Amino acid sequence: MRLVACSNCHTQYDVSQIDAKTIPCRCGESIDSEPPAAVDAAISRCGSCGAAVPADATNCDYCDSPIVRDADALSLICPECFARCADDSRFCTACGVSFHPQPVRIEGHELPCPVCSALMPPQAIAGVALNECRSCHGLWVPGSGFDTLVGRAIEARQAASEAERLSNKPRVTGSNPAIQRVQYRNCPECDGQMQRRNYRKRSGVIIDSCPAHGTWLDADELERIAGFILSGGNGVEVERVRSDPDPNLERDAARAFARIQAAHTPRRFDTSSGGGVVDSLFHLLTQILR
Repeated sequence: MRLVACSNCHTQYDVSQIDAKTIPCRCGESIDSEPPAAVDAAISRCGSCGAAVPADATNCDYCDSPIVRDADALSLICPECFARCADDSRFCTACGVSFHPQPVRIEGHELPCPVCSALMPPQAIAGVALNECRSCHGLWVPGSGFDTLVGRAIEARQAASEAERLSNKPRVTGSNPAIQRVQYRNCPECDGQMQRRNYRKRSGVIIDSCPAHGTWLDADELERIAGFILSGGNGVEVERVRSDPDPNLERDAARAFARIQAAHTPRRFDTSSGGGVVDSLFHLLTQILR
């Protein structure tokens, strides 16, 4: 967790997944999203309950929680006194201030859902600003946030423990775009018709995108994209075959095409021998049936 605090009202915010350089505070101030430099301070408080502890204490006398003193485990910086604290601390171990971060307000505006026309309020998922339809649960991801959103989902998946991965395995629903009903959607920003594309050309997940404004994902499409990537569908094989074709395959294809072309070349019948067209056709059939 990375905490910052407003210098005016002292409201705390968790900026662990915030990309913007500044965030707006609820009091109207603008806060730098980069936490201050850490300070090594003496541990005089319990990180769990905030009670005072002796300088050599290994456990809190009030709640019996262990007092963490390992420097490698002190990764949380107090937004008030800048002391290093354990990452799971509820109180600063130096000044005793409680850690109670508020959600960061997301800049944006309501947009109509391109599926059901319900208004979609702005919010953030994994630090990415977007609009979610509360009716059909689709997601509108403005600008270039789509790649960031997918990347955050993959990072969270890779950081999860083996037990969490097994208990929350992504669903992969292979699908054939050719049998899906084609339905074009309009961009919620400009109302222009969005482009349909098969994500990474072979995932079977058809996403809608407006080149100027963003990407629309139906309710289960983000989950299906994550499942496709985590199951090894990164598109590398497709790009390699396309950029470096096998010369043997090209040669065999050329030969097969030449044979087909020769077999379908119209033949001109020779009637100079006096046999006429009927005799020529009989001769041609005889040659074919041998």
